[in-house]
Amino acid sequence: MKIHEHQTKELFSDYGIPVERHTLCFSPAEAVTAYRRMNVKGAVIKAQVLTGGRGKAGGVKSVKHEEDVYQAATDILGMTIKGLPVRKVLVSEAVDIAAEYYVGFTIDRNAKAVTLMLSAAGGMEIEEVAATTPEKIIRYSIDSMVGMPAYLARRFAFELFKTTEQVTALVSILQSLYRMFLDKDVSMVEINPLVLTRKGELIAVDGKMTFDDNALYRHPEIQKLFEPGEDERVEAEAKSKGISYIHTEGNVGCMVNGAGLAMATMDIIKLYGGSPANFLDVGGSSSPTKVVEAMELLLSDKQVKVVLVNIFGGITRGEDIAIGLVESFKRIKSDIPVVVRLTGTDDAAGRKLLSGDPRFRIAMSLEEATKTALSIVKLNN
Repeated sequence: MKIHEHQTKELFSDYGIPVERHTLCFSPAEAVTAYRRMNVKGAVIKAQVLTGGRGKAGGVKSVKHEEDVYQAATDILGMTIKGLPVRKVLVSEAVDIAAEYYVGFTIDRNAKAVTLMLSAAGGMEIEEVAATTPEKIIRYSIDSMVGMPAYLARRFAFELFKTTEQVTALVSILQSLYRMFLDKDVSMVEINPLVLTRKGELIAVDGKMTFDDNALYRHPEIQKLFEPGEDERVEAEAKSKGISYIHTEGNVGCMVNGAGLAMATMDIIKLYGGSPANFLDVGGSSSPTKVVEAMELLLSDKQVKVVLVNIFGGITRGEDIAIGLVESFKRIKSDIPVVVRLTGTDDAAGRKLLSGDPRFRIAMSLEEATKTALSIVKLNN
């Protein structure tokens, strides 16, 4: 689960991490009022959407006059960034920047540890830095038994700064950030940029946080901040019906039983040059009703050109799958072809139900099913 910059900064403040003065606004008039109240020489108007690249998209503007505040807020509130409409902006006090740095914590599953990331090349180009000059990003795995004591935080802080004042300030930030990471079951947190002002202060002028969805039950105060996007709404609705679903950017819809088989199905689609549109696990004892719901979900995706059904029946009965597929096309008006591979319990009965129906292409192996599905995609392109 992601949260907005303004929400991240509230958490930063709760943990003593310095941030600039800011106000959340929902209209140009509110932005002007906030600017007046701050009584500052300049401000930055920032789009509040759950995606990166706001600056490059024009969603961050510096202003120095009330007229500019109104115009910038008007322009940004009318924007769509990476498909997300901007409905609120943050009016932030402009900071006198001497240098920009990057600080973050994430979970390294290979190292099985929390990893600290530091860089003197912070700012809008950090993604390019990571891609082209990764040596500029310093990484340390944190021993969970040791944590982030002052002596260790000081060692890390000296990677970026040499003066006692700035090292001491970064030690406090690192310890607070790490404590928050653990307290709130965070998956990733970053300050980018962490600004060094010309007065020598360190201020977190932007931040991102992602939380472990499986731990949200422990943090109702975090869970209430959830603002789902379209994909997340669909995934949550599917979950409520007992279907594990994750949308991806492909055109081959997948309906599979079992997480391992679902991932293997996606892999073989990629192996043969295709692109899966989703991960979808209907579960181990799929009823016809669940199959209908899963098919409705798949066919609602405008990107899907063909559906690949791959069922290995153990507890799942092939006949139930077939009944659900037939029933789904009674409810849904669609000409999307469906390739079906059924094997295991009641597979012959299931294939018999589907045979002769031109909407379904029967395959006896996953390889055959995949090649058939991809040939249909190629034919329709």
